[in-house]
Amino acid sequence: MAEHKAEPESGGGPSALRTTVRTLAETLWFPAFFFTGFLVCYLLPFHNPVPHHVDVAVAGPTAPQLEQALEHKSPGAFDLHQVADADAAHDAVTGREATAGYVPDAKQPQLYVAKADGYSLESVLQKTFTSVAQHNGGQLQVHEAAPTAPGDGMGTGLFYVVLACTIPSYISVMMLLRATTFGRRKKVLTLAAVGAVESVVAFFVARGMDVIPNEPLAIPLIFLMTQAVAQTSFGLVPFFKQFFPGVAMGLFVLLSMPSSGGAIPVQMVPGFFRALHPVMPMGNLIEALRGLFYFDGKDVWRHVLVLCAWVVAGAALLALGVWKERRAARKEAANGAEAEVAGDESQAAVTPAEPPVEDPSFELPRPSAVPPHLHRMGQQQPTLTGRVTEEGGQAVQGVAITVTGTHGRELVRAITDENGEYAAAGLPDEFVNVIASSPDRLAAVARVRARDGHPVRQDFRLDRRPVPAGTGR
Repeated sequence: MAEHKAEPESGGGPSALRTTVRTLAETLWFPAFFFTGFLVCYLLPFHNPVPHHVDVAVAGPTAPQLEQALEHKSPGAFDLHQVADADAAHDAVTGREATAGYVPDAKQPQLYVAKADGYSLESVLQKTFTSVAQHNGGQLQVHEAAPTAPGDGMGTGLFYVVLACTIPSYISVMMLLRATTFGRRKKVLTLAAVGAVESVVAFFVARGMDVIPNEPLAIPLIFLMTQAVAQTSFGLVPFFKQFFPGVAMGLFVLLSMPSSGGAIPVQMVPGFFRALHPVMPMGNLIEALRGLFYFDGKDVWRHVLVLCAWVVAGAALLALGVWKERRAARKEAANGAEAEVAGDESQAAVTPAEPPVEDPSFELPRPSAVPPHLHRMGQQQPTLTGRVTEEGGQAVQGVAITVTGTHGRELVRAITDENGEYAAAGLPDEFVNVIASSPDRLAAVARVRARDGHPVRQDFRLDRRPVPAGTGR
C-alpha cells in the first residue's frame, strides 16, 4: 500500500491572504477582463452612435454653403464635396467614393443612399437631408443606390454571417489546445478544415435565408477570414501561454466587432474604432463582401490583401514559435548533458490531488495525473506514460512518480496502480525530469522530452534499498 500524507493547510495571516488574492487573480482575471472589455468596447461605441465625417457628394456649386450649414448644426458629422451633376452623385455612391449623393433642387431635391452601408446610417442621412430640403421649400426624393438582399431588411445580416464564422475560429484554437495527441501540423490542418466547413455552411445557410446574393466567390473570402483569426490565434499561444484567451478575445471579439462596421456603421462609432476598421479582419471581410455583393467588386482586392496579411502574420508567429521551441530544446539538451539530477529518496509517496475541473474554453491544459487506460470524453490524453517493475519484472504499486520542470519546480505527481503503471497529461512542451521513488527502494531518474502530439513512454526498474549491516528486518 502507498503511504498517504496529507498536505498541511495554510493558516491565517498575511501569507494566507496573499495566497487567496493570488488564487482569485489567477482564476478570475478572464471574466474581469471580459466584463471590462465589454463595458468599454461595446457600451462606448454603441450607446449613442452619431455620424462622424460621412462623405456626401453634392451636385452643383452649393456644396460649400451646404457644408457650412451642416457644420454649424452638427460639427464634424458630414464632409461634402462637389460633383458635376445627379449622375455623378449617383456614381459616387455606387463607386464607394461617397456614402451618399445629394442633388439640390428647389422643388424635388434627390438623395442617393446605400442600404448596404447600414440601415442606421441611411436613416441619419434621410433625416438630415429631409430637414435640409424642407428648409429650402422642397420635398426630398430618396433613391436606393445599393439595396441589400431581400432577406436583409436592416442591412445587418452580413455582420451576423461574418460573426458566425469569427468566434468559432477563435474557439476552435482553444479547444484544440486540449488535443494533446495532435501535433502542431495536424492542428493547423484541422483549423483549415474547420474554416472550410464554416465558410461553405455559412454561405449556403445565409443564401437559403436570402440574406446575401448568390455570389459563391464569398466562400473563399470567408475562408480567408477564418484562417486570419484561427492561425493568428494559434500562433499567439506560445508567446502568451495562459493569457492567450484574453489576448485573442481582445483582438478578435472586443476590438474587431465594434470596429467592423457591421452592427453599427463605422462612420458612427468613435475615432479609435474607426482607426481600427481598415486593419481588423472582421471589418475587412465585411467590406470585401459588401463590395462583392453590392458595389460591383469595388476595392475587394484591397481588403483581401489585409486578410492575407493576417494569415501571413499567423504563419510567421507559428514559425517563430517553432524556432523558439527548438532553440529551447537545444539549450535544454546541452544543459541536460552537464547536469546531474538527483531524486529525493527520502520523500514518501503522496497521493496526487484530484485535478481541478476546468472549462477548456478558458484554460490551457495543466499538468495532471490521469488514469493510464481509462480516458473519458473531454479528459486530457496522456503525454507521459510508463510502468515501474522490480528486479524480477513484477509490477510495483504505490511508487511516487514526480515530474519536475527545467528549474526543478514540481509539475505533477502520480502514483503507480496495481499494474505498476502511471500516466500524466498537460505537460509543457520541453524537457522534464521524471523521478520514481519509494521508501523501500532506490530512486530512479530519467530526463525526457514532452512534446505536444507525441506521447512519450518512460519505464523504470526499481531495486530494493540495501539493508545496512547489523540491522534486522
